[in-house]
Amino acid sequence: MRITVNPTLHRLLSIATLGATLVLSGCASDKAPSNTTFDFGPALMPATPTGSAIGAVVVTDVTGSAALDSERMYYRLNYSDPLQARSYSQSRWSATPLQLITQRLKTRIAQSGAKALNATDAAAGVPILRVEVDDFTHSFSSVNQSEGQVVIRASLFTEHKLIDQKTFVRNTSASSANAAGGAQALAASTDAIAADMVAWLSALRARK
Repeated sequence: MRITVNPTLHRLLSIATLGATLVLSGCASDKAPSNTTFDFGPALMPATPTGSAIGAVVVTDVTGSAALDSERMYYRLNYSDPLQARSYSQSRWSATPLQLITQRLKTRIAQSGAKALNATDAAAGVPILRVEVDDFTHSFSSVNQSEGQVVIRASLFTEHKLIDQKTFVRNTSASSANAAGGAQALAASTDAIAADMVAWLSALRARK
C-alpha cells in the first residue's frame, strides 16, 4: 500500500523540526550569567562629625539569625507569600550581612568623631555596644515596588549594667526590582540606622 504525504504538511513539519532544533541549540549555547557580588559601597565621610560626645565605645560583633551568617542575598514577596524568604541565585554579598553591618557601624561611629573599639580593647568603664539584627531583607510590596528593610536592636552596657536599649527601623525604596536595587536600598537603610545610632549614643552620653 502506498502512502501519499501532503506536500504542504511535509513542508510544515520540516519547518517545525528545524525551528525546534534551532531553539534547542540556542538554549544549549546560552551561558548562565556569572555571579555578582555586592557590598555597602564606600563609606563617605559625613560633612560634620556629630558623635564626639560619645567618647569611646566598644562595638561587639553584630549578631542575628543563621540566615544572616551567610553571603546569600534574601528577598521576600510580601504581596503574595510573606512567610517565604527567597535568595537570589546569581547574586551574593561579599561577606555575611552580619560582618558588613559590624564594619559599617564601626566605621560610622569612628567617622562621627568617637572612638570605636574592639572587644579585645575593652577597658574598665568603657561602654559596650551590643547589636542584634532582627530583619535585613529586600522586601517587595508589589511586582515593581520594593524596599530595603532593616531592623536593628542595640543595647548599651557599662560594667555589665544595661544603660539603655533601642530598636532602629529603616525602610529605603529600591531603585530597581532586582538584587542590585536591593543591595543599594539595604546599604542606605544601614547607613541611616548608623546615623540614628550615633545620635542615640551621643544623647545617652550627654545625660551623664
